Amino acid sequence: MPTILLLLIFLSTLAQARCPDWPVPQAEREIAALRQQLQHWDISYHRDGLSLVADELYDQSRQRLEALRRCFPGVPLAQGSPLASARGSMAHPIAHTGVEKLPDANAVQLWLKPRKDVWVQPKIDGVAVTLIYRQGRLQQMLSRGDGLYGHDWSTAARRIPAIPQRLPAPRDLVLQAELYQRLDDHVQERSGSRNARSQIAGWMARKHLSSAEAAQVGLFVWDWPQGPDTQEERLERLASLGFPEGREYSRPIDGFGEARQWREHWYRSPLPFASDGIILRQSRRPPAERWQPRAPHWIAAWKYPYAQALASVRQVQFRIGRTGRITPVLEIEPVTLDDRQIRRVSVGSLQRWRTLDIAPGDQVAISLAGLTIPRLDAVMLRSTQRQAVQVPAQEDFHALSCWHPSAGCESQFLARLGWLSGKHGLDLPNISEQTWARLVETGRIKGLLDWLTLDQAELVNMAGFGERSGTRLLESLASARQRPFARWLKALGLPPSGSADLSRPWSELALKSRQDWQGEAMVGAHRAAQLEAFFRAPQVLALRAVLNTAGVEGF
Repeated sequence: MPTILLLLIFLSTLAQARCPDWPVPQAEREIAALRQQLQHWDISYHRDGLSLVADELYDQSRQRLEALRRCFPGVPLAQGSPLASARGSMAHPIAHTGVEKLPDANAVQLWLKPRKDVWVQPKIDGVAVTLIYRQGRLQQMLSRGDGLYGHDWSTAARRIPAIPQRLPAPRDLVLQAELYQRLDDHVQERSGSRNARSQIAGWMARKHLSSAEAAQVGLFVWDWPQGPDTQEERLERLASLGFPEGREYSRPIDGFGEARQWREHWYRSPLPFASDGIILRQSRRPPAERWQPRAPHWIAAWKYPYAQALASVRQVQFRIGRTGRITPVLEIEPVTLDDRQIRRVSVGSLQRWRTLDIAPGDQVAISLAGLTIPRLDAVMLRSTQRQAVQVPAQEDFHALSCWHPSAGCESQFLARLGWLSGKHGLDLPNISEQTWARLVETGRIKGLLDWLTLDQAELVNMAGFGERSGTRLLESLASARQRPFARWLKALGLPPSGSADLSRPWSELALKSRQDWQGEAMVGAHRAAQLEAFFRAPQVLALRAVLNTAGVEGF
């Protein structure tokens, strides 16, 4: 690959990640821990046929190791190949070259710009092999290994129906191919890779491949190193020899637009295999005898959008909801999923956070739930230096805490305001939690109902509120006074009340005892206790007095 292209790709990657502000001793420990984790994954996959991590998370972890090496060039790091544990005892007739993974669309355009006669194929998510035919008969199948030496998988090859045991002509042939798991109408965008590569690797690692397993193995020949000069000729000849898949799933392209079109098509269309991107290859390439076990200049990969992203935890924050529930939220180094930049992800619950023991500096895997909501999947690697995290005391927060934005109560107070104006409360238009946050920041809103006396003159002097937006806001707030009494109760935070009759005024509801509430339909003992406590809480009584003075119905 030309030096200028490598430099531009490097700068593009570097722009997406910041170097950690670590002292050298910590950098040494973090790099060593990541390298050890990668070695563990490599050995498990190549030696035992077990994939302990999704391919895309592995790729991102290895990219992170390379980025850290650039960030800390003074940190010594023993050189080692990810494929070292895959090395077998059988030499390949022709080296397996590997493929350069282009990080983004800009890098793809740069790669394509000087090239002509380029073809595109799906990047099959399987296991690479060499097939060796002598006088038209299958003699041997070798695993890719480290690109130079692989393991002899010939016994398994003779049980796989998809691998022709005899060619239509008595000729010698060396092919490079992919074994993949057969899937019915597999749509990559919807189903992901379904651990297909690991499944094949596991089957090949066994001493005996069953007939049922062998029947699920497909073959995709992606190169004939010593074949005809052009890709078109190679594909046609391969098809005539009994290897039609390459011709079926290869297309000549003219520029970046067509490459992107085929990438989108194969990503969203039914295929008989899992794929994790597209392969771009020049039609003509150097003689096979010159191939080396490293990424060459004539082939590159453009992978599909990540379904999972590796993210560094910057900070652990705690959001306190309206009812006092504490939710840990991770602030992460920005990552992109499905063209969305993600900066925060919820852990879900305080208990889950404690179980996972997540701290700043940890590496976590995230994905999108329902294609929209960031979701924490797992902790991939813990920082070697554990940072203490200040955790809010659970006993300080409950359904009747934080009616003012005092220190430590900001989150719950804003959540109360958001609920009050939201669809479950007064359903006030043109008001979001961000609107409340701006009002609270000005110091004007110090209690849940302070906005009842807000006027146009005050808004004009507040940063961020123009005349038009201020007018809309005041009109929305004024409409609150006309909302029904029952809706006001829910807006203030009335606990779940089942089918209780809330049509009576405050003066009557406040007199109800726990036993009275429990006599209402669908109100159990726990809810009855909450309802009694709500109507007798001093903070709620103070709000009732404000609403009574304001002339709101029912108070």
